[in-house]
Amino acid sequence: MKSLRRVIGEFNRLHGSEAQAKILRVEGDDVIIEFSGSFCTTCGLYDYFDDIKWEALDFGLEIEPVEVLEAEEDEFEHGRYVVRYRVEKSRPTLSV
Repeated sequence: MKSLRRVIGEFNRLHGSEAQAKILRVEGDDVIIEFSGSFCTTCGLYDYFDDIKWEALDFGLEIEPVEVLEAEEDEFEHGRYVVRYRVEKSRPTLSV
């Protein structure tokens, strides 16, 4: 959970002017993350959800977005999205 909070912190540092993420809850191997903000109109919305996945790799975590649970948008390109991620189990490493 500590690493995941660091991932969210890095995402918010990099994307904070257009989108913020926060962990809503952890349910077994799933993490529910809320995104809110104005979101860059030239970027794909789902790119924000994938960016968490790529940030997590830098912290040794493997997570995959699997479902958008909630989506709210207003006419000013501002929105709120709740996304379920699956946390991959650690893979054993081979020793030689």
